[in-house]
Amino acid sequence: MTVATRKLTFEEYLTYDDGTGTRYELVNGELVPMAVGTGKHGAIIEFLNEQFKDAAKSENQPWTSKDTKIAVRSPRGGRWDTARIPDVTVLSIAQWEAMQEREAVIELNTPPPILVVEVVSESTASTDYRAKHTEYSVLDILEYWIVDPLTATVTICQLNEGRYDDAVFTGEMAIVSAIFPTLKLTAIQVSAGKL
Repeated sequence: MTVATRKLTFEEYLTYDDGTGTRYELVNGELVPMAVGTGKHGAIIEFLNEQFKDAAKSENQPWTSKDTKIAVRSPRGGRWDTARIPDVTVLSIAQWEAMQEREAVIELNTPPPILVVEVVSESTASTDYRAKHTEYSVLDILEYWIVDPLTATVTICQLNEGRYDDAVFTGEMAIVSAIFPTLKLTAIQVSAGKL
């Protein structure tokens, strides 16, 4: 559902406040309210954020994981801007530190996130599986996780020559991540948000 207002530029979006506390993504210049997730949705986000932080540390990578709302600006077609806010974002520590005194936005002219996660809800399924799949691949995000607690599946989308190759994991299948090769998680664990 979009909010009936005039189309906004990216700069207007960054300062937009309707006083309701609602968070919005910007899609082709239109405000789209972000769904309020369930407790399970939040548990999955928190679980993956912790798992990614631990994996980055154990693999000695200069990365961090954030469930803080970081906007990722997208070069979506058309003359109006798009900005997505993934549920979890893995980025370099240096990139995160550069955001400390400004809006938490990954611009088009900066390195993309290393990995992003979207946790599916009934209202976001189409966007998470279709629109964001395309947008994140165009941004050259190396890995995109689609965690679907509705079907207890985890789809790992790995960038290959500008497009994602998708692998779907269910049940006790061990998830395979090129970004975090030592991560030992199953689809059931991720879908439940706990070990």
